Amino acid sequence: MVGMRWSVVDSPIGDLTLAVDETGLCRLHFGRTDRPLETDSLLTETQEQLKAYFAGELQEFTVPLSVRGGSEFERAVWAEIAKIPYGEMITYGAIATALGDPGAARAVGTACNHNPIPVIVPCHRVVGAGGKMVGFGGGIDRKRKLLELEARVALARAWS
Repeated sequence: MVGMRWSVVDSPIGDLTLAVDETGLCRLHFGRTDRPLETDSLLTETQEQLKAYFAGELQEFTVPLSVRGGSEFERAVWAEIAKIPYGEMITYGAIATALGDPGAARAVGTACNHNPIPVIVPCHRVVGAGGKMVGFGGGIDRKRKLLELEARVALARAWS
């Protein structure tokens, strides 16, 4: 994509490829990219915030986002996902209900899978009915690790 700059950050869930444009972070992919890697202040800030998140020191990302694409429904789902507090989970059905269509849980799942900025737009916090661990573009193992990290940090903060 024209105008995008790419970088890779190492994390406990594997390499994360980041892409920024003139406005903000627009992509986060699991794994490495074959694109030329660059550095700039926004990429550096995103890398630093991700490292702090994985160290349990950051609960809310502040890097500017540049959400490209997505249908109106997908963008609405991503906006709902962005509201989920650190260390908490919500079901696909609850998001569908919040968007006014209680029967759209599967569509919410599809929108989560299309999230261009996972981890930062925390689709890992969305779970199946009864807290069932289902679906995640990065794989269930990564989802579990992200939720476990947040649960440990939230519990430590609550007890300190």
